[in-house]
Amino acid sequence: MRIAILSPIAWRTPPRHYGPWERVVSLLMEGLVKENMDVTLYATGDSVTSAKLRGVCARPYEEDREIDPKVWECLHISALMEQAEEYDIIHNHYDFLPLSYSGLIDTPMVTTIHGFSSPKILPVYRKYNQKTHYVSISDADRHPDLKYIRTVYHGIDLENFAFQPGPGEYLAYFGRIHPDKGTREAIEAAKQAGMKLLIAGIIQDRDYYERYVAPELSGDIRYIGSVGPAERNEVLGRAYALLHPIYFDEPFGLSVVEAMACGTPVLAFRRGSMPELIQDGRNDYIVSGVNEMVERLADIAGISREGCRRRVEERFTRERMVRDYISVYREILEARKAPERREPAMS
Repeated sequence: MRIAILSPIAWRTPPRHYGPWERVVSLLMEGLVKENMDVTLYATGDSVTSAKLRGVCARPYEEDREIDPKVWECLHISALMEQAEEYDIIHNHYDFLPLSYSGLIDTPMVTTIHGFSSPKILPVYRKYNQKTHYVSISDADRHPDLKYIRTVYHGIDLENFAFQPGPGEYLAYFGRIHPDKGTREAIEAAKQAGMKLLIAGIIQDRDYYERYVAPELSGDIRYIGSVGPAERNEVLGRAYALLHPIYFDEPFGLSVVEAMACGTPVLAFRRGSMPELIQDGRNDYIVSGVNEMVERLADIAGISREGCRRRVEERFTRERMVRDYISVYREILEARKAPERREPAMS
């Protein structure tokens, strides 16, 4: 099976620090290679992969402001589409833009929808609803107007998350510094609980950071910036709990699964995919607000850190994700072959 995977070019694949879509692409691609699939990755030219790499844009546009995103998005996507006949299937991780090519090529395309940035992009998904194949990353993120071939949860590289049997003494916040992610609320919860807080992530909303985060920074509340894989394992694994007070319907929470992989319990607001990731009261807690989050911190000691790890081992591994996508590819290709196997009608 010849597979082309289209990754975003905002960040390198895999990302040096931030880049959740690129991280998932890398994990999937490396897993497919291990399964002896013939994989070609379309990503930035500096990407690191054991598959074949075709990179039109030399560097990520988020790391080089001289790169015009629209120009290089066009060149990046068209490079694959002009070579589409070389592949049995195209796996699109680049949102809605590549769909506009799908009617011009014969190669089937499957699109993993990593979330809807705005309702304004839905007309594109609706137009190609019957012409291509959509995968959701959680049942909560499915749109009622669209037809999906499967829900495939993200998987992580479990071997890179060391299990920590004992709880740490600080709370962790891991994500974008943005109102949607609830950085302000994480700080408020930590202050009410009288506990230290480590904040890790890119500053996506500078005004929000300057107004609600920067003034609170002290010896107990520290912002450590965006961290790479090795630091991520350390920050999450040595935390008492991960605070995840989101204010949007998050399609999937990678940091939630990564924290659990380290044995660290999670306290999350009930939004989006959280009920699909978390077993409330068993290995984590889903809460309604900051006050309940603080109250539940007292119960964290009763959560089994081994149970947190086991939840990930059972449902959120890279190997399971890879198997699920191979099943999707095969289903699509078998469906295309079916008409060829039909007997011709008698005249």
